[in-house]
Amino acid sequence: MQFTALRMNNTAILLINCPDRKGLVATVSGILYEHGANIIHADQHQDHQAGLFFMRVEWALGSEGNFDMEAFRAHFAPVAAGLHMDWRLELSSAIPRMAIFVSQYLHCYADLLYRYQAGELVCEIPLIVSNHPGARALAEFHGIPFHHIESTPDNKAAMERQQLTLLEDHRIDLIVLARYMQILSPRFVARYPNRIINVHHSFLPAFTGARPYHRAFERGVKLIGSTSHYVTAVLDDGPIIEQDVTRISHRDQLEDLIEKGRDLERVVLSRAVRWRLAHRILSYGSKTVVFD
Repeated sequence: MQFTALRMNNTAILLINCPDRKGLVATVSGILYEHGANIIHADQHQDHQAGLFFMRVEWALGSEGNFDMEAFRAHFAPVAAGLHMDWRLELSSAIPRMAIFVSQYLHCYADLLYRYQAGELVCEIPLIVSNHPGARALAEFHGIPFHHIESTPDNKAAMERQQLTLLEDHRIDLIVLARYMQILSPRFVARYPNRIINVHHSFLPAFTGARPYHRAFERGVKLIGSTSHYVTAVLDDGPIIEQDVTRISHRDQLEDLIEKGRDLERVVLSRAVRWRLAHRILSYGSKTVVFD
C-alpha cells in the first residue's frame, strides 16, 4: 500500500466530549503523565452556549511499546464515567477500511482514488459500489473490487440489503458518497452513524436537494459553494464538516458554475475524508468540532 511508505505514525489519539467544568485538561493530562505518555499534540474547545467541552490528545507510543494501553483504559474509564464523558481511543496504526459509493459523476471519485494512490488518504479501500457501470474502469485501474448494483424504483430495499452485506463482509469503517445520487434509507444510515460522509454541490443550507447549480444560476448568486457533511436520515441536513466557496460573476454561465463547483466538491470532500481518517472530528447535535 502507498500509505505505508508515506505515513505510518505510531500514536494513540484520545477524543473527549463532556459537560464543561474546571480542571478537565489537568485531569486528562495528569492521567496520561502518570502512564508515561509523551504528548505530541493537544487541542480543546469549549461550546459556552451548550456548556460542552471537547478535547483531542495525541501521544507517541514509541517503538519500545512501553505504553500500557489496557492499564490506561482501566484507569481512565472510571474517571471518564464520573465526569460524564463520551470518549474514544484510537490508534494511528489501525488503518481504517473505507468504501466509496459513486454514480455517474466521477470527478470526486477519481480525485479520492488519486489521493489514495498518492498516500494522502491513510486507509484501505476494499470495495467500490456504484449504481452505474461507468465507474468500473477507474476501480479496475486502481485494482479495487467494483460492485455494480443497479437501482430501479422497485428494488431499493433489495439493493440496500446487498450493499449492507458487502459492507459487513468487508468490515467497513467509513462510507464516502462521492456524488452517489441515491437517497439512503433511515435504516441504512442508522447502521453507520457519523460514518457516512457526503458531498453536496451547494453551500448548505442554501439550495438543498437536486440541481443546485441550476437554481443558483437562476437566482444570480455571486458565490457558489460546496459542503461535506455526515449523512443523517434527513436529506442534506447532517452535521457539516467542511465548506468552501468561489466567487462568480454575471459573465459566468451555467456550465461555468458547474465546472467551478466541481473543483470545490473535490477539495471539500477530500478534506473531510482526510480529517475523519485522522480522527480529528467530533460530532454533537447538528454540529461538528474539527480539530487542527
